[in-house]
Amino acid sequence: MTAIIEVKDITWEREHKTILQQINWTIKQGEHWALLGLNGSGKTTLLNMINGYIWPTKGQISVLGHKYGTVDLREMRKRIGWVSSSFQERIHPREKTQHLVISGLHASVGLFDRPEEEDIERAVQLMETLGCAHLFDRPFQTCSQGEKQKLLIARALMASPELLILDEASNGLDFLSRESLLHSIANLVRQKDSPTLLYVTHHVEEILPEFTHTLLLRAGTVFASGKTEEVLTSEQLSSLFDTAVQVDWRNNRAHLSLQA
Repeated sequence: MTAIIEVKDITWEREHKTILQQINWTIKQGEHWALLGLNGSGKTTLLNMINGYIWPTKGQISVLGHKYGTVDLREMRKRIGWVSSSFQERIHPREKTQHLVISGLHASVGLFDRPEEEDIERAVQLMETLGCAHLFDRPFQTCSQGEKQKLLIARALMASPELLILDEASNGLDFLSRESLLHSIANLVRQKDSPTLLYVTHHVEEILPEFTHTLLLRAGTVFASGKTEEVLTSEQLSSLFDTAVQVDWRNNRAHLSLQA
């Protein structure tokens, strides 16, 4: 079975400082992963390598069955969706929501041609899946932060990627907005044609039961990796954070608190 992501002995050094060290990690077909780590743990660096924007100092990366260094990275990026809240800053505030979603087909910021009817239908379908079809024809600036994130996920799905990376998608959302977004993500994962999802966060409680596996990063190294229920334990996370914490499971989701 072809691995979705295969990282072998990756090390990345910058200005004589080691940012990532001997990372080994494999995502198999049918798995959905969470990537958890504190700020500065190397999450963003690893994502940039998976997308081919930076190159490892040592080691090898293969994505969707293709070894980097032997494939056109521009073509590879068309098969990978990457959603980050920072992208919102590049969107024109008056951009119509459906046009934003359709622009994912062309990897552009905004539409420059009249959209085809079938593209509009596809955009509406994706907006329905993510619970934001009611936003159709609204200016982007009138949407809430959570609604904007749903639209960006729909945009990333427009080109039918095989791998979808959600990079701190719930950043800046209040509790209700976050839970609404997570519900939409869970609904997406349950679709039969769902891409492989990689959800990047530093909040344990955002890791849904749909994420079968979790990778813990600490100081640029793999701290733990495996099935989510085996990785998110009080013992593991206490060691990860260098602080005594308690993990309680409610509705198949881990919730973290400090031990008294």
